[in-house]
Amino acid sequence: MKVLRRLGSFVGVGSDRSAAAPQYVALSDGLVVTDDHTEAWFVLASSNTDLMSETARDAELDQADSALARILVGYECHLRVLWSPLHAEDYAAEAEELFNSGAWDEWASLRIRRLEQISLPTRHLLLGVRLTDRAGQAAKLSRKGIQEGLGLSSNVTSRELARLDAQMRRLHRRLESSPWKAQPASVEMLAWMISREQHRAAPLPAANAGVISGAKVAALTRGRLLPYPDHLRVVDAHGDVAAWVSVLAMPGFPEHLESPGNGEWLRVLSEINYVPDIDDEEELDEAADLILPVSPEASVRFRVQPKREARKKVDDVRRSAKEQRHSAANASAEDPGEDIEETEGAMSRLKRDLTREDITLVEDHPRLIVTSETSLDDLRARVDAVVTHFGGMGIEVVVAEDEQREMWLECQPGDQLRVPDLGHVRDVTALSGSWWWGGAKVGADEGPIVGYLTGSTPGVFRLDITAGSDRGDATTTAIVGRSGRGKTTAAMLAMLDAAHRGAFVLGLDFKGDLGGVVSAARRYGLNAHLVETGQRFAGTADLFTLLAEEGVDVARGEVPTQLSMATPEWLRERGAEIPITRAVNAVINEGQPATWKVIEHLRRMDDDLGRETGEALYELAQNTLGAPFMGRPTTSAPPITPEPGIWVVQMPGLSLPGPGSSRKEWNPAERLSVALMHSMLAFGITTAGRRDLRGLRKVVTVPEVHVLTQTEQGAKFLDYIARVGRALHTALLLDTQDPESLVRLVGVLEQLSTVAGFQLTTPEQQDALAQLLGLPKDAHTRALIHSVGLLPDGEIRHGHCVIRDHRFRCATVQWDVPSLELLDLLDTSPKATQLPGNGPVMEKVDV
Repeated sequence: MKVLRRLGSFVGVGSDRSAAAPQYVALSDGLVVTDDHTEAWFVLASSNTDLMSETARDAELDQADSALARILVGYECHLRVLWSPLHAEDYAAEAEELFNSGAWDEWASLRIRRLEQISLPTRHLLLGVRLTDRAGQAAKLSRKGIQEGLGLSSNVTSRELARLDAQMRRLHRRLESSPWKAQPASVEMLAWMISREQHRAAPLPAANAGVISGAKVAALTRGRLLPYPDHLRVVDAHGDVAAWVSVLAMPGFPEHLESPGNGEWLRVLSEINYVPDIDDEEELDEAADLILPVSPEASVRFRVQPKREARKKVDDVRRSAKEQRHSAANASAEDPGEDIEETEGAMSRLKRDLTREDITLVEDHPRLIVTSETSLDDLRARVDAVVTHFGGMGIEVVVAEDEQREMWLECQPGDQLRVPDLGHVRDVTALSGSWWWGGAKVGADEGPIVGYLTGSTPGVFRLDITAGSDRGDATTTAIVGRSGRGKTTAAMLAMLDAAHRGAFVLGLDFKGDLGGVVSAARRYGLNAHLVETGQRFAGTADLFTLLAEEGVDVARGEVPTQLSMATPEWLRERGAEIPITRAVNAVINEGQPATWKVIEHLRRMDDDLGRETGEALYELAQNTLGAPFMGRPTTSAPPITPEPGIWVVQMPGLSLPGPGSSRKEWNPAERLSVALMHSMLAFGITTAGRRDLRGLRKVVTVPEVHVLTQTEQGAKFLDYIARVGRALHTALLLDTQDPESLVRLVGVLEQLSTVAGFQLTTPEQQDALAQLLGLPKDAHTRALIHSVGLLPDGEIRHGHCVIRDHRFRCATVQWDVPSLELLDLLDTSPKATQLPGNGPVMEKVDV
């Protein structure tokens, strides 16, 4: 037998530990072709499980069990969990396609520097399935040594590659409907997966007609490894050690695994951290609280056993235990031992369950790969952290002593199981319950990066509030939560990204703290203006000016309505609307109409009612709230025009009437507030509906939206913009402390695309936010909403929230302001001095 084993090793057909390393022949999309077999490789999607309800988790776990038992039964499979650094410079290439206004390159560079600071790893999930042995290759294996000596290698024909591709596509169609949503791995991904183990900076070879073969394949594995008893050293092209690698085995698992809990032994890989050793005292002072992720990678070879094969193996174990029991009973001890009797009973029950119940067995061989590019001591510190972490879960993890080479080769795509004696046979749920595809995932796949995930899986959070129309989806984004938690700052970041994308952004600021977004916009080269209530530059919100592009007919109907709202009730009861309408028509006929001209025309009327109405409106126009829409301009204030940039209209003194109050009950401040609001709502609606602006991205931002929801006009405006936003390429960005009022707006609720939920403390508001987020209204969700945005010591964690994206996925996210300068510009606290002190950076326009 030893002679045959040595002979087999010599000709390259040795088994297990002595098998030759894989010889790659070709790579193409979804396929890795070696000398003796072919594997199909798929990229698996991550699932958002952190905030998933128990019912949804159970349903998805059942689907995963079913996929393993139905689709992959009998196949030799290889699961890889890999990590790669987030290359911040890649965002520069994306920015060229995302942004087109202002100093967008500087804006993108700001985010790139921030991404380099936080250096988030990216998780990749890949599944390899051995399709078939290559026809005719077995006979050539005996000549492999001669071929290699002559510099020759076997080739794959286009016909064979087409046949293999068809097999891979058939398997893909079945795996695509699984919870992993498998897609064929691109040839670039496969080349990266193979070459990354060499730790060389050489560029990946380019595919020729979608295939990498010949010398290009050989270049992927042109590295050198030096095996040691407990690790391997990867040597670079200069002969220096580029990385230290240690492969760990997982020989012991608890008898029972729980999920959530120790059953999720693959999902928790991203949660393992360690404290590196720092020798330099200066570095130690700077990194006193430094905790880094270990990011161990996983390699799990598994095979789902067919029912007949599983029953046979179980019955073999039962018979063996039975024979041992009989043998022990006939011996002098006459005690078969509890373990033998327990094994026999367990195998009998398992055989019965395999026949009667839907139980499927899988044989899996889990390995963990820990890598350090710093030093051997750093590697050992990482290994200790992994062993300790899993030890706390009751899972035994050990360094594979004296088998590092064999274990490392076993982890490579295209290789085989080399150390079969460290595997496990168990129910498929023990494998699927590891939730290797679970974790946190939320946000768009592309678009501006505005923050990062804070769940069990690291990653960036992308949000483009203008992208709903491009997807053919809803266009409303709601930011909900307590005051002082970062809602308005998050909204301003979204507004800046939209403006850099070339959008017209209108902010209706009822609270008066959006001024910082104008400062920041001007700082980064955007067209930005701030309009405030007051006498300076009165008339900026004149409907004749705002609706000029729509024509005088639109203004002919809107201006009388607005002035009627501002007119005292005793004049309205006498019929003041008639002279107002007559004056509007007269001013329009004269040309160059303006609301202040209508008031002057009323003051000159022969009709006593008209003159009295004009005098009343003239006096009201001197008011802070009346000046914006009917005051006479005194300076050359730029009009609000729908062009790329940011316009913020601050109306902090607004006093809207309460819900249900009749017009007769309105006081003067409430009448003027409603009339001023009418200007902005009419402008927002007509601008959104203009045909010549359909191609322009438009955003209407309403902070403190509960101010609008308490009026019938405001509620109708929100409902209209939400419902027609997709067709009119208009996004609605809402910010509110009152989710209950938002839930009552059925049109808005139905059109929500993204929801950001910050902390709330009362059960009623928490339940309303849970409805907006699509989470169950239970104690667990209330506790989540109450605790989000808090640090462990109870202090506020600004910008931390729960996000529900357009795919109805939920995860916790940290909004991230990429620089201290920008944070100061966007400051919304009472101490902020947004306008004074900024000098020429921003323009202040009072009206």
